[in-house]
Amino acid sequence: MRIGIDVGGTNTDAAVLDGSRIVTWAKTATTGDVLTGVAEALATVVGRVGTTGIDAVVIGTTQFLNALVEARRLDPVVVLRIATPPQTLEPLVDWPPRLAAAVRAETHVVAGGHQFTGEPLQALDEDRIVEIARASGPDRQYVVSATFSPVNQEAETAARDAIRRVHPHASVTLSHQIGRLGLLERENAAVLNAALRPLADRVVDGFTGALATLGLDAPLFLSQNDGTVMNLTLAREFPILTIASGPTNSMRGAAFESAEPDCLVVDVGGTTTDVGLLQGGFPRESAIAIDLAGVRTNFRIPDVVSLGIGGGSLVREEFVGPESVGHELTTRALVFGGDTLTLTDVAVAAGLADIGDPSRVAHLAPDFVTRVIDHVRGRIAEAVERAKLSAEPIPLVAVGGGAFAVGRELPGVTEVLHPEHSPVANAVGAAAANVGGEVDQVYSLAERTRESVLTEAREKARTRAIKAGAVAATVRIVDEEDLPLAYLPHATRVRVRAVGDIGSFVRSNEEQAHAAR
Repeated sequence: MRIGIDVGGTNTDAAVLDGSRIVTWAKTATTGDVLTGVAEALATVVGRVGTTGIDAVVIGTTQFLNALVEARRLDPVVVLRIATPPQTLEPLVDWPPRLAAAVRAETHVVAGGHQFTGEPLQALDEDRIVEIARASGPDRQYVVSATFSPVNQEAETAARDAIRRVHPHASVTLSHQIGRLGLLERENAAVLNAALRPLADRVVDGFTGALATLGLDAPLFLSQNDGTVMNLTLAREFPILTIASGPTNSMRGAAFESAEPDCLVVDVGGTTTDVGLLQGGFPRESAIAIDLAGVRTNFRIPDVVSLGIGGGSLVREEFVGPESVGHELTTRALVFGGDTLTLTDVAVAAGLADIGDPSRVAHLAPDFVTRVIDHVRGRIAEAVERAKLSAEPIPLVAVGGGAFAVGRELPGVTEVLHPEHSPVANAVGAAAANVGGEVDQVYSLAERTRESVLTEAREKARTRAIKAGAVAATVRIVDEEDLPLAYLPHATRVRVRAVGDIGSFVRSNEEQAHAAR
């Protein structure tokens, strides 16, 4: 059996899967510290099924996204851009001032890097890097971003090695391991990742402590943005890759419950509604730069259309959201004895939801209730059209605690499915997830064949999936593409994704050290 947990803005959900069967589930209010709500949800389901036979626990958390949005609990970062100094656009140039102030320690531009062909731009100034490392100290978070490092990673790895000659245990994030072509966006993603690393240590330690308190000796994984999971060693190193796990967990849960690998998914939570497209059972990734907490980035993240509408959304006249009561729904909504009119109250008055005390919303005028529901469904229909790739109708799966808002029919879809366990589809998706490994790299074809680089990329993706915790015999390639780059002669961008089943977990030396502390 596996336990899946997903932390949302309003609720923390848990589900237990035994193969393809959902054994039990629980929904609790998300707490301010997140960990308390996770521990409560975990304790609830463990109390029902016991600790014996639990093969893995998978958690999707909002803590990293919240930290960026709030510009809190972040560590200052030393940024080393490997390029031709001086630069017109310095690191962190277009960041929101509050977030930049929380993250910026120092920024430097150091000679080095490569051209778009992969040829050296100039010699790497390792002496300058050593000088910066000595002045900055061993406890800083370091980021290295070099020009065209997705084409040639040598400058970034050499700069990391130079830093670690001074500070052997320094925390160094390399931009090519996270982002894609586009220096500023890739650098931004790496800086956000570095700023989150100490928080990732605390989050992982908190989750492992919660499991230990319940006597659960099962491997723990965190959900990734692409619908797969990563082990704790990688989660500590790349927390940015878990930041959009909420929508992806819901989409994977929708695919699992509906058996529809190619469909639209509408996930209506307590605060937002997310609309995305499943292809082959996995969320379609965004191909453009993504704005994250006001910062442009270009790492892998699902292509999702989000609306400020959820079960906890405030209703004023016929306007719904974007403000929400969030995790206070059960105390502030009218049907629970509160004094705030929410979308959940309107749904109860419309007969779409059977929760709380219906008598407390009996005074709502029927025509008002109808106008609100029509307004919400109209906005969802618009988002669905934006998420589609073509005009051809396809199935749609409605999930989340507020799935009642979607209705039974929508234009442009063949059918609207409401799975039995749709309120906890996010937790189901976490529990049903595979371990993944991905390669997204630019290769030169000047002296190599297309098939040779594809073979290399496939092997790298498989190796990364196994390193992340997949059973080697189950690893398979589920997505592959190569795109020739017109502005890079003899170059092609290759993206390969491999997935496999969660295997037995052997702690790395690093994880053993963290556990000992």
